[in-house]
Amino acid sequence: MTEQYVLDLQEVDGSQVAVVGGKGAHLGSLSRMEGIRVPAGFCVTTDAYRRVVESMPSLDAQLDQLSRVDPDDQEAIRTLSAQIRQTIEGIAVPDELAEAITGALARSGEQAAYAVRSSATAEDLPTASFAGQQDTYLNIVGPAAILRHVSRCWASLFTERAVTYRRRNGIDHRTVRMAVVVQQMVLPQASGILFTADPVTGNRTVATLDAGFGLGEALVSGLVNPDVFTVRHGEVVARTISAKQRAVHALPAGGTREVAIDAQRQEQPALTDAQAVRLVELGRRIEAHFGRPQDIEWCLVGDDFHIVQSRPITTLFPVPESGDQENHVYVSVGHQQMMTDPMKPLGLSMWQLTAMVQMHEAGGRLFVDVTRRLASPASRAALLDLMGRGDPLVRDALETVLEREDFVPSLPDAPAGGPRAGGASDPVETDPAVVTGLIERSRASLAALRRDARTKSGAELFEFLLEAFEEQKRVLTDPLNFKAIMAGMEATWWLNDKLEEWLGEKNAADTLTLSAPGNVTSEMGLALLDVADVIRPHREVVAFLEGGVGDDGFLDEMAKLPGGTEARGAIEAYLDRYGMRCVGEIDITRPRWRERPGTLVPVILDHVRNFEPGAARRRFEQGRQQAQKKEQGVLSRLRALPDGERKADETKGMIDRVRTFIGYREYPKYDIISRYFVYKQALFAEAERLVEAGVLAEKEDVSYLTFEEFRDVVHSKQVDDRLVQQRKDAFRSYQALTPPRVLTSDGEALSGAYRRDDVPAGALAGLPVSTGTVEGRARVILDMADADLEAGDILVTTFTDPSWSPLFVGIAGLVTEVGGLMTHGAVIAREYGLPAVVGVEQATRRIRDGQRIRVHGTDGYIEILD
Repeated sequence: MTEQYVLDLQEVDGSQVAVVGGKGAHLGSLSRMEGIRVPAGFCVTTDAYRRVVESMPSLDAQLDQLSRVDPDDQEAIRTLSAQIRQTIEGIAVPDELAEAITGALARSGEQAAYAVRSSATAEDLPTASFAGQQDTYLNIVGPAAILRHVSRCWASLFTERAVTYRRRNGIDHRTVRMAVVVQQMVLPQASGILFTADPVTGNRTVATLDAGFGLGEALVSGLVNPDVFTVRHGEVVARTISAKQRAVHALPAGGTREVAIDAQRQEQPALTDAQAVRLVELGRRIEAHFGRPQDIEWCLVGDDFHIVQSRPITTLFPVPESGDQENHVYVSVGHQQMMTDPMKPLGLSMWQLTAMVQMHEAGGRLFVDVTRRLASPASRAALLDLMGRGDPLVRDALETVLEREDFVPSLPDAPAGGPRAGGASDPVETDPAVVTGLIERSRASLAALRRDARTKSGAELFEFLLEAFEEQKRVLTDPLNFKAIMAGMEATWWLNDKLEEWLGEKNAADTLTLSAPGNVTSEMGLALLDVADVIRPHREVVAFLEGGVGDDGFLDEMAKLPGGTEARGAIEAYLDRYGMRCVGEIDITRPRWRERPGTLVPVILDHVRNFEPGAARRRFEQGRQQAQKKEQGVLSRLRALPDGERKADETKGMIDRVRTFIGYREYPKYDIISRYFVYKQALFAEAERLVEAGVLAEKEDVSYLTFEEFRDVVHSKQVDDRLVQQRKDAFRSYQALTPPRVLTSDGEALSGAYRRDDVPAGALAGLPVSTGTVEGRARVILDMADADLEAGDILVTTFTDPSWSPLFVGIAGLVTEVGGLMTHGAVIAREYGLPAVVGVEQATRRIRDGQRIRVHGTDGYIEILD
């Protein structure tokens, strides 16, 4: 194929990113739109960049060196990237390439002024904008100067910022190519940036535009504060007019300079309201053309707007598709499930198929539409109460939406009568046999699933699994199951409310539920202490584990050492009971402990080092005695009150009730994840067969297909490789997004606020979920496998699902960014008596690893002590 070094913008369309880069492809696409003015010009293609790079053998070695540098070693990145830029800028542009560029200039006007702008193949894409990562040069005059600045644009692919950005976004330096856009300069009286969605709130109905006099460089460089216009539904709803003291203008001979603005013009608006509205209308057309909100650079020449760049706003959280034009309010599922990371398509579709309510996907996360429940006064009150008890930030965010009276429609209450959600009506008796019976039924159903799944494959497997999903729902929607879960939660709420009212004591249930029986998640944490007890006496085994292990075969290697057989047996027994768990376990594609047992080794070693033999038994017994002592003290104090015998009797009944049922709160999730592991083993065995048949490149590819798409591949024996790659790219981009607690169909992302006045200055507010105060060293840990804890440490992390429980036995306190009163981390913290505060916004960024902090688990705030 003949190499093309130059393409006119009019020849370019949006599909040619690989040839002209993201910016060039967008500008070419814009130039074809009727009524959109784009300055004329041409693109120096990626073929030209490749031609230059291939003539520099030394660059290969430099790129190899750059790929090996630690991503956090900014000094090394700075030095190497400067060397690479110097190498690229130092090479002479080959003759045939120079001729192609100067020929294009001759056709456009050789002595005209041009903007020379970098356009990388990984730039201005839906998944990564790279805004400002490479260079732009304005008002360049003459062929020699333009060739020189084309070389500088090529070199700018390796600015320190661009290199760091690619490393953080998982983009290989060698896969990125640089094109260069050369456009005729326009000399505007005003210019600026238009966001077709609010970049702060995400609201898609609100456009914001920044405007200043002269070239846009004055705004980009921060030389002046811009005028800011907010436009909604074709009307300017807010404006801020700044004193614009300086501007950047083009010089006749080339280059630019700063100029002072006349005093009488400084506070004049750069645009009229009518012009702002007209510009937003153009922006809406561009947004519709590209199918997503845009960040648009514009210039005003006379009364005409010229568009000089448009890129997607990649920081916005996507909006679930509703299929209608009605208003919707969505609540995050991840914040309830303690898993706010993105999920892969197979994981998303499996959770949707097995969930009790309809769920909507956006940004690799799941949301529940609560609009109808908010619309009816009675269901609204119940929803807000439930959300407020779990996570006050969700309630606050919902109330913020409700304050906009026109957003959520008002509907009449549903007719009275009918059972409560889940089929519950009369409360369940306080009888441990209820819990025992529920667990036995669950185990029997799970055993049948394991037995039958082994015999299924191909299309028959998928039909079987659809039936298994319905069986899972049947088990979980059993009215008795719902009653048992709610009994423990409602008893907790009753005790906290009544004992604060009667005795002035906050969160009394935290101590009363210590070492409650039958909590499978807290038992899982304590059981790993027993594993450590088996390993601790065997020094060679400990040394082997400390030397670092992989996940393939280390248990068999360990068994060859003195004491290794016993150690392997202890770990295997633990995996038999808990091996289906892992961080982010609601995503079926995540590797389980049984698949990667090495994940547990750092925690086991911490336990070997930090605990004495028998710690699990002692810890459980201490908690039980503390709860018993607390019960005696509470009942004694209540009897001394007016009407004390009645209050004590009621409280005793609720204490018995909470200790009977609160442990069961964790079992349904254990049942779900146990079933998920059976589903996963069956599905990935099918994927392995597809790999062997040459249908799939690798087994993991099925993670990027939905359940239905996977079934179709099994039927057709064909897979869309492009779809798989697109899903991989999208998943990578979702990892950079933070999901909101509440999201509207307008795209507004709401995280809620505590609105408290009882938090000391400088302290971090959160939700108190486990009483007590503790001071210690903060350990900011984002991956359980990186845990390195000592006695007295306080764990600070994003979220904790049940898989984090083994860490809880070795810490003194807990701080998380996500959580609620009855989420897993909170329940287990109370079981273990750990002071805990959850829902602390950006805790992992605001608290540094190693800082001393004080956790106020009763009052809900964190003090940073150094």
